[in-house]
Amino acid sequence: MIGVGATLALLASYYGIGFHGRLTANGETFNKHSSTAAHKTLPFNTRLRVCFKGCEVVRINDRGPFIHGRDLDLSEGTARRIGLHHQGVGTVQVTRLN
Repeated sequence: MIGVGATLALLASYYGIGFHGRLTANGETFNKHSSTAAHKTLPFNTRLRVCFKGCEVVRINDRGPFIHGRDLDLSEGTARRIGLHHQGVGTVQVTRLN
């Protein structure tokens, strides 16, 4: 578990089109353009600053990723805005904000 203020390198991917409009684990409707992410154990509504080529603050609203070795699933919009979209999977720097 990542503590408040701590920064870790995590392996991230993104999800979008196949999940757009479906319910997330916390009951919200998934929007592939939103600034949200999925993590296996962090509490819902945890805010993280995620950096790759750029940075964005995301909110945990779903569970996952469910592919071995991956730590964080970003919305497709976030992946685009931080420069991870074309690569698909990459190591991001994550700082827990709350």
